[in-house]
Amino acid sequence: MEISGRAFVVSGGASGLGEATVRLLAASGGNVIVADMNADHGNRVASEIGANAKFVQTDVTNEDQVQTAIDTAVKTFGALHGAISCAGVGMAMRLVSKMGPHPLDVFKTVIDINLIGTFNVMRFAANVMSQNEPNEGGERGVLINTASVAAYDGQVGQCAYSASKAAIVGMTLPVARDLSKLGIRCVTIAPGLFDTPLMAMLPEDTKRSLGESVPFPNRLGQPAEFAQLAKQIIELPMLNGETIRLDGALRMAPK
Repeated sequence: MEISGRAFVVSGGASGLGEATVRLLAASGGNVIVADMNADHGNRVASEIGANAKFVQTDVTNEDQVQTAIDTAVKTFGALHGAISCAGVGMAMRLVSKMGPHPLDVFKTVIDINLIGTFNVMRFAANVMSQNEPNEGGERGVLINTASVAAYDGQVGQCAYSASKAAIVGMTLPVARDLSKLGIRCVTIAPGLFDTPLMAMLPEDTKRSLGESVPFPNRLGQPAEFAQLAKQIIELPMLNGETIRLDGALRMAPK
């Protein structure tokens, strides 16, 4: 699918992986809805891009707000051709600690945002994209989700996070199969260690140590590299029903 002239929604689009994706799509001629909770950052990103970007404050766990973001894409740009889900949280906590068992509300919060939020974006976006006229290849749209290498190599304290990301991986193939007759693809990216705002909170020596744990390139991934892969997924129609690890051959140790 060509990006130029097409419209996309990027959840978590105001920072990190999502912001980089928003900026690359816009630079490639796409129109983008920046769907995020952070109004200050979201408005800044949209205003810096210009007319082909619009911010919509969106909690991905809220059905009405997700629907509004999707509807805004159609009203503003005439259609919706892709949805990239980058919104997510991570909370490290062991199943049993000195404080007792893992709090259920923490587990539910991670599942709600990472998994239910991704599902919310997919279902509303796919419903709208199913009404598009197909391109010459029969394609109407594309869904790109964000998992993590934690889906495969969950570390100590990552039971909630790993569960949420593994479920996203698990949805990828059946969603692609569900939507195949509609000409809508579904692909998931599973990033490794990336230099995101969450990572920026760590001390420099810790960040350096984490980067050195990546076999090659021997560094943290850059959000622009995630965006580059998202762009390739949109443009390459044979990519479908697959999860792609973007991790520099990293395999996480237990801790």
